[in-house]
Amino acid sequence: MIPPEWRISDSFVPYGEAVAEMEARVADIRAGRARELLWLLEHPPLYTAGTSAKAADLLAPTRFPVHVAGRGGQYTYHGPGQRVVYTMLDLRTRRQDVRRFVSDLEEWIIRTLARFGVTAERRAGRVGVWVVRPDKPPLPDGQPREDKIAAIGIRIRHWVSFHGLSINLEPDLSHYAGIVPCGIANHGVTSLVDLGLPVTMADLDVALAETFEEVFGAEGSAVRPSAAA
Repeated sequence: MIPPEWRISDSFVPYGEAVAEMEARVADIRAGRARELLWLLEHPPLYTAGTSAKAADLLAPTRFPVHVAGRGGQYTYHGPGQRVVYTMLDLRTRRQDVRRFVSDLEEWIIRTLARFGVTAERRAGRVGVWVVRPDKPPLPDGQPREDKIAAIGIRIRHWVSFHGLSINLEPDLSHYAGIVPCGIANHGVTSLVDLGLPVTMADLDVALAETFEEVFGAEGSAVRPSAAA
């Protein structure tokens, strides 16, 4: 298997431009004209609505631009300080199993965050990755509070994936107040810096490259991120 291409965009990428690029790349991958692509970037502040988004969960519709996304999931936020990873992978040459693919993306995030001493976990019925917050008051039912540190929303076209995941490094967490993130109101959101970890984006990118190979196999072993426009 030919290793995926890694691309890092150093400036903010407008959401519409990113979607157009993904659409074109997915078509090229499907036709055999291009390699798989892992695209690491940041967006300017915006909200996206997945295919399960509920209008009532958009609390501040004029705060930031709102984009209707073709990915799964509900409302989410993207902005500076958040690493977005768009995963254009050919599941025809991997596993044609969407649930397994989502689980693998979660595992990729969990292993990446573990490099920085963060214990991140899955939760049944809640796609994404969570951290327990014993430093915060428990929920009314006595259960510990949990904050979401990473979100996942994908789309599959002819067994080629696009959209992907986002990990909160140091976004402005107050920007989440304009939505009910992923439709879950009784838990919050956090970031690596909010947890007291002064991780850089470059640190995070290196960890993502190393753990990709662990989760998705040796086909990623020959590739490391390199800067690209």
